Amino acid sequence: MKRIITATVQDRSGVLNRVTGLLQRRQFNIESISVGPSETEGISKMTLVVEVEDEQRLEQVTKQLNKQIDVLKVSDITDKAIVARELALIKVASSSHLRSEINGIIDPFRALIIDVSKDSLAVQITGRPDKIDALIEMLRPYGIKEIARTGLTALQRGHQPQVNDLATHSLLK
Repeated sequence: MKRIITATVQDRSGVLNRVTGLLQRRQFNIESISVGPSETEGISKMTLVVEVEDEQRLEQVTKQLNKQIDVLKVSDITDKAIVARELALIKVASSSHLRSEINGIIDPFRALIIDVSKDSLAVQITGRPDKIDALIEMLRPYGIKEIARTGLTALQRGHQPQVNDLATHSLLK
């Protein structure tokens, strides 16, 4: 089963290597990893999509990641309310007479043409991985020259008040 794990880490040299090394030693397959600065200077956020056989192994690796010196927090957010997106750049073979046809295909996906050359065009798409996979399949007959994908990046949604929360809130007034 695939799991989405986020890790908040110190932005220091070697942290990514130690995190991926720990997962590799435990024989976890990392499907994707994205890393970037967080809202706090000197702190980075990692989003890892990993293949896991069972919950016990996932719990074990989560605890081991939390023990790493530069790791501040690790969370499995797979079953939580999250916002998750991926970015893909797709270079498609295209002559000038096919461009409007390709534009008609990418438009419902809210993708954009970001570069045009004599024999190709580059498309940018963001969204869930299944949306990106669907666009890739639609463009495949035209001849895909190159694909670059960022991998999933995700965060938990903000707290949405429930009916009980609203009732409690009105009682406190």
